[in-house]
Amino acid sequence: MSDLLLAATAVTRRFGGLTAVNGVSLQLRRGQVHAVIGTNGAGKSTLINILSGELAPSSGQVMLDGRDITAWRQPERARAGLGRSYQRSTIFPELSVFENCRLAAQAGRQRFWHWWRDASACRRSAELAGDALDRTGLAGDAARAAGLLPHGRKRQLEIAMCLAGEPQVLLLDEPLAGMGAEETDRILDLLQSLKAGHAILLVEHDMDAVFRIAETITVMVNGAAIASGTPADIRANPEVRTAYLGEDEPGGRQ
Repeated sequence: MSDLLLAATAVTRRFGGLTAVNGVSLQLRRGQVHAVIGTNGAGKSTLINILSGELAPSSGQVMLDGRDITAWRQPERARAGLGRSYQRSTIFPELSVFENCRLAAQAGRQRFWHWWRDASACRRSAELAGDALDRTGLAGDAARAAGLLPHGRKRQLEIAMCLAGEPQVLLLDEPLAGMGAEETDRILDLLQSLKAGHAILLVEHDMDAVFRIAETITVMVNGAAIASGTPADIRANPEVRTAYLGEDEPGGRQ
């Protein structure tokens, strides 16, 4: 079983005369968190939309576990092991926490020939939902309406919904947005616990969190990746310090 799960090669996306993502390449490996950072408008969300299948690249290639999925649509990628969360909450607030996860599991296990069966009777979907809640620390909230959860636990639920689909790769778009220190620590602990069985792409603005959790960091500026490497490499890169971290020299700030 290869550790390399997702690879993007020279991925580009153009919108008319605007190049939102320009020749970006990256590799996601099982057991690692790969963070993508950059200022607003750098192309991070467009990149994650390309990887997840919501946007087709203008050029370049996306491989999932050795298969070329460049032309695959998002549902096909999800069923093949690609899960993602969004910047904005995508839960069903009126349904229970458990039902949110059960529906996510069911979406990945569509059985059109079972149209006559009650979907809630699918034992496997219920098992996957329960396991996802256990892994994310939400089992105690299973019967609670999802909309009543605090902000941080809603973000945990979104990760649980990803897990219910049995992904190998997790694409997480700003899962720490709007969180306090305690909630951030909880999510980082969760991601740490998930690394062994997954490759994780983390798009995030919280630099303290990124440098704590990521093994590899890619820095995007104006749609292009200007640097990629270990946290130490990124901290030492003069182009990154100037363009993004705001430092004019090692240990100093502008």
